[in-house]
Amino acid sequence: MNANVLRRFVIIMVIAMLVIGTGSLLYDSFIDRPPGDYETEKGDIHLSVKEYEQALTWFDRALEVSPDHRGALMGRGVVFMQTDREVEAVAEFDYLIAYLERTLADDDPTGRGALAAAYANRGIVHDRAARYEQALNDYVAALKVDADAVDGPGLVDKIIHDPRPSTVRKRARYIYQQLQLPEEERLLRVPELDARQRMYKP
Repeated sequence: MNANVLRRFVIIMVIAMLVIGTGSLLYDSFIDRPPGDYETEKGDIHLSVKEYEQALTWFDRALEVSPDHRGALMGRGVVFMQTDREVEAVAEFDYLIAYLERTLADDDPTGRGALAAAYANRGIVHDRAARYEQALNDYVAALKVDADAVDGPGLVDKIIHDPRPSTVRKRARYIYQQLQLPEEERLLRVPELDARQRMYKP
């Protein structure tokens, strides 16, 4: 076989594979995505850098494209939680929890993670508002739905933020123990420890 022909064939095949691979990646990333995913991803980017109003705008756009998009609903709830809009946060998590409990399939681990995170986040809102029994109920519900999903941040997050963050399990145990004490002996708020509570977003 002629070496020039073989070289040309190899070059053409490499170029063809690159074009097909790039086209497939672009199709999967931009064209073949569920409605609302792109907008939710944009909202998540803004949320991660604490640009809350921009994040909310993108989550709202996602819900215009796909009503009941669970990532967008979660994102809105987290924005409200992080900006101390307690009533809106509880309402958003209430709606998301009810929606997921009504529609969640048995074989949907991502949905279970979202439900556990919604319970955990609503628990944090109640916790911050000193509604400790409600917070405890939500933390327990989160652990029952999917304990792994609310087990706390991963190694990278611990390195970047805090090596000893509070977790749903730790906080639930602490609240439970404190609620067993006489009211005058309870210590349910410790600002430097409470500051380690992190939001949950699957």
